[in-house]
Amino acid sequence: MISFASQTGGPAPRERAARVKLVIFDVDGVLTDGGIYVGQGGELFKPFHVRDGMGITLAHRAGLQTAIITGRASEQVTRRAAELHIGEVFQGKLDKRVAYRELKEKLSLGDDEIAYVGDDLIDLPLLLLAGFPAAVADAVSEVRAAAAYVSRFAGGHGAVRDILEFILKAQGRWEELIAPFYETASPQDTARLGQ
Repeated sequence: MISFASQTGGPAPRERAARVKLVIFDVDGVLTDGGIYVGQGGELFKPFHVRDGMGITLAHRAGLQTAIITGRASEQVTRRAAELHIGEVFQGKLDKRVAYRELKEKLSLGDDEIAYVGDDLIDLPLLLLAGFPAAVADAVSEVRAAAAYVSRFAGGHGAVRDILEFILKAQGRWEELIAPFYETASPQDTARLGQ
C-alpha cells in the first residue's frame, strides 16, 4: 500500500493554500457530478454547478490562474471553460502528468504554487505532485487520503466553490472579493446580515 504521509504531513492546509497561484481542476466528478447523460440523438450532457462558476470568477478577480486537465474530451467542457475564462484546457489526457509539467513550465511555477482538485484514481499522480492537493467529498478513499483538504461537498455540487473559498480565505482575499456584493445593501440590510 502506498503511504501518503509525505503529502498529508508537513505544512498545514491553510499554509499550503496561501501559496497557491494556479488551480487545476479535473472535470468529471469535480466540476460535474460524474454523471454522463446521453440524449436520444446520442448527444452527451454534463451538469455544471453555477456556484462553482462564481467561485472560479472570484478566483480570477483575486489573480489566481485556472486550468483543466481531464481524461475525457467533450465540447461541453470547451464551452464551459470558455464561459468561465479558464486559461488552459487539456482534454483527453489519460496521463495527466505531461499536461501538468507543461503548465508548470509555461507559467514558471513550483509545485508548491499549484493546487489540484480531483476525485478518482487517475488524479492521484497530480495530487501527489501539487503543493495543495484537494478532493471532493465523494472522491474515492485513496484520493481523500492524498488530499490536504477535502471539501464537504460532492463533485458537481459546489465542491470547487468550497475549495476556492478555502484558498482565498487562506490568502486573506475573501472579504475584499465579496465586499462589492454588499454595496447595494441599505444599512438596515447590512445590519440584518450581521455585517
